[in-house]
Amino acid sequence: MPELTAHAFANAINRHNIEELTTLMTEDHLFIDSLGAQVQGRDKMTTGWAAYFQMVPDYTITIEETYSDGDSVVMLGTAQGTYAATQWQTPAAWKARLRGALVAEWRVYADNEPIRAIMRRNAAH
Repeated sequence: MPELTAHAFANAINRHNIEELTTLMTEDHLFIDSLGAQVQGRDKMTTGWAAYFQMVPDYTITIEETYSDGDSVVMLGTAQGTYAATQWQTPAAWKARLRGALVAEWRVYADNEPIRAIMRRNAAH
């Protein structure tokens, strides 16, 4: 069950389905990005996902391997998208911690340098 829920969350990300993401999050959902920044709360993350999908309109994640232990699921793969008309891709991992049938925590482990380099180039112009 935990793997199915984690994959459903990833699939909702790939479809940019804000309503489904919201339905799959606990009210006190915690998002932790690859730099350690945290966003707490389903409502804040609903807004956060919508903003990210605006910034990276074709953002997707590809899951190649999945491991689970109890209520924790780790997925390995790649993240990719386009920012400011420049495509990027990077190896990534995600950890989902579930509470019941909902995602209580979504943690991203990725090298954000590809998108940061694009942002720096655009800021210099």
